[in-house]
Amino acid sequence: MCSSDLVLDSPVVNAFALPGGYVYVTRGLMAIASDEAELAGVIAHEIGHVTARHAARRYSQQVVAGVGTAVVGVITGSDDIAETFSFGASAVLQSYSRDQEFEADTLGVRYLGRAGYAVEAMGTFLAKLDRQSSLEAELAGRPPGEVDGLNIMATHPRTPDRVERASAQSGAGRRERDAYLQIVDGLVFGDDPDHGLVRGRSFIHPRLGIRFDVPQGFRLASGTRQVIAQSANGATIVFDSSRSEPIAMTEYLRTVWGRSLTLAEIERLQVDGFDAATASTRIQTRRGPLDLRLVAVRVDASVHRFLYLTPPALTPILAADLRRTTLSFRRLTPAETTAARPQRIRLHTVTTGETRAHLVELMAPDAGRDRRFDIMNGLAPGATPAAGTVVKVVAE
Repeated sequence: MCSSDLVLDSPVVNAFALPGGYVYVTRGLMAIASDEAELAGVIAHEIGHVTARHAARRYSQQVVAGVGTAVVGVITGSDDIAETFSFGASAVLQSYSRDQEFEADTLGVRYLGRAGYAVEAMGTFLAKLDRQSSLEAELAGRPPGEVDGLNIMATHPRTPDRVERASAQSGAGRRERDAYLQIVDGLVFGDDPDHGLVRGRSFIHPRLGIRFDVPQGFRLASGTRQVIAQSANGATIVFDSSRSEPIAMTEYLRTVWGRSLTLAEIERLQVDGFDAATASTRIQTRRGPLDLRLVAVRVDASVHRFLYLTPPALTPILAADLRRTTLSFRRLTPAETTAARPQRIRLHTVTTGETRAHLVELMAPDAGRDRRFDIMNGLAPGATPAAGTVVKVVAE
């Protein structure tokens, strides 16, 4: 198994290797792996990339790309915008080629077998990733097979022949399912409350005591420093928090957050009774011109900030929806704060006569929980596990 230092506290299903041989996996990936052999297969594959020096070559490309990303930050005067654009651009640069993936598969299978694991685990996990990616695309309103920069499929493209070739490998190695399930029992699933919780179109942060809602059609993702919501039509919302300054919010926009921008329509607001301000501008990026709206809300010693990026043609269409997002910002009630708990993986032993419907009902409410139950337990679509089988469920 991998060291806890190399498991990233992220709900995103991802894994990657860095020059020097460091391999990282996320707890999101661990949540959908069915056994130790599948996790070992992911690590072996990443080690294959390191051995073949794919990671070093990719890193060199990324350093060059970072220069262009920095220019976006200079133009806008905002590290937040730079992070947003690097987030999208780096996914393309970081994608491995088909040949590199095949080479990493070949090396990974060799390493997996030498470690005594069942090498077919690599194929079962590749197939599982395809299903997971399709589910996430559907829930986000994207076409099947389309991935975003957060998904492991963006950097490790899967193809049917790769899955078939990896699945054809066989061996008498170990899977270590029972031991693995004991390790992931109680693992946080989805967002960590310390960084805020995504619940559908709502973002809830119990430690900061705030929440807001994004428009229909936007997909929310919470990180350690920012919350990003993206729509299929190219609009982006970035939310973060900063230390408050002893000045009016209109001055905060002019002299602090938007000091490098030529701001227009600077206006004072009240949001849930808090002092706030908004301003707009247009910026030039590699994606072409984008309209940018800044909103800052002071709550006690913090300034909570919304950054709205829209293609000019969509700005008037989305204006009312984005304004509703701003006005949805409010303090949590004490009851909401108490109820904002993380979801966790729990183990359940299937009893005689227990139906699939009942097993799915054990999963926390989620639009895709029926398919998610199958994926995280390595089940065929719609299958009912046999009595005595230990399965993973996601519980509140």
